[in-house]
Amino acid sequence: MSTKFTKMAYDKADDMLFGHAKKPLSYGLGIKVGAGRVIPELNYAPRPGTEKSIERITKEYVDYISTDAIKRAVTLGFPDLQLETEWVAQMGTVPGMAASVVAGQKAITEKFHDEYGINLAVRHTIPDQREAEHGLRLGMDKKFSYPEKLFACADAACENGADVLSVESMGGKELADYAVTHGDITAFLFGVGYLGSIDMEYVWTELVNIAKKNKVVAGGDTNCSGANVSMFMAGGLLDNDVQRTFSAVTRAISAARTMVAEECGATGPDKDCGYEGPIVKSITGMPAAQEGKNCQCAHADIQGNLMAQCCDLWSNESVEYHPEFGGTSVQCWLGPLGYEVSLMNTSIATGQAKTLRDLYMLSDRGRGPEGYILAYDNAWRIGKAIADNGNNYYLRARAAGIEAAKIIREGYDKKELALTKKQLSVLDKISVELEALPDDEDKFYDYCVKKYSEEVPNFNPKSYGF
Repeated sequence: MSTKFTKMAYDKADDMLFGHAKKPLSYGLGIKVGAGRVIPELNYAPRPGTEKSIERITKEYVDYISTDAIKRAVTLGFPDLQLETEWVAQMGTVPGMAASVVAGQKAITEKFHDEYGINLAVRHTIPDQREAEHGLRLGMDKKFSYPEKLFACADAACENGADVLSVESMGGKELADYAVTHGDITAFLFGVGYLGSIDMEYVWTELVNIAKKNKVVAGGDTNCSGANVSMFMAGGLLDNDVQRTFSAVTRAISAARTMVAEECGATGPDKDCGYEGPIVKSITGMPAAQEGKNCQCAHADIQGNLMAQCCDLWSNESVEYHPEFGGTSVQCWLGPLGYEVSLMNTSIATGQAKTLRDLYMLSDRGRGPEGYILAYDNAWRIGKAIADNGNNYYLRARAAGIEAAKIIREGYDKKELALTKKQLSVLDKISVELEALPDDEDKFYDYCVKKYSEEVPNFNPKSYGF
């Protein structure tokens, strides 16, 4: 059973600040997160083909990627570095591959820490390859056994030297994909806010147990498979496939799902690609990893400065390992990442942190509705709506969506946020639809099962314990 958050960690939004969390952490080799400093977190991907053998993938991750990155951090005088290894699929299926990589990265971080005193840690984000059509729970997938492999990956990571365990879980994705492509906010609420939260509790109860057994930090999750898909399809100012008002509301709903990891005992830091992080942090008080302007190697977004406002780790999202003019890709992208973190930490040391925070926030606040709702004052409001309904997965996710829509409308009315007629039309439709849904969870479930069982053929209620 999880323990629900029904109160806010922060009494007011202005207390939220980068480098500071209500529940700071210490782990790895001298890493302290949320304890008065921001930590750079470097993410990367191996070159295609290196996954074909254990020897090649280990050499890629340990001798090339990790060694290059840590050497550059030492060269530039960065005191801290967290590496994040998002496992390639083969690490979850080829026996011995994950253990070799995890142990190798542990050894190389210990070597550099001992030689140079740099504070280091490695987050391992295991793959969730579960597929809705085959079943999401243990014993359901007779073809690939992906649910079993998910937890086996956690065992392999924790038993071989991971400092932080994370995952980008897939629960609710079959409904989320339908919702985004059809502009159906109720489907998103059902898939991500409700079913996704149920799946999170199922997954994270076991992940926390595995992490605790091995004395590893149970980090957190992200709704990359839902709200990020919505955000990427909404795109920027030239894009019109998905309305950005729709994307913004899906982001708010996703926060109610992402925080379930912490309710099951995870302690953070949560995942960088969870743009819902400011909302989650406002409720849980746990350290948040975020990404923004320094993740252009992976994707673009229109709130690149704003996302730094209350981060505890600052990430580049991911970059494929390859040569560039200034060194290897991990070295080149670590540079601006580390210097941005240095600026944040200098502002903390000189008493200028809230000024920098507000500059980050204001520079992107009006660029689009998603950034607008994630500005720390508005993120806190959405967090409050979730916490006020914290005991019920459905009601709190619905409340998050309603509050986000209200905030966007207020921003438009105050001329802080420009919206097109289409964006306004979609926003009004969302508000009416969410408000009209029943307050009774069972009635909501029955309505959605009847509607989406035919429209989303790979949806199986048994995957969520029904």
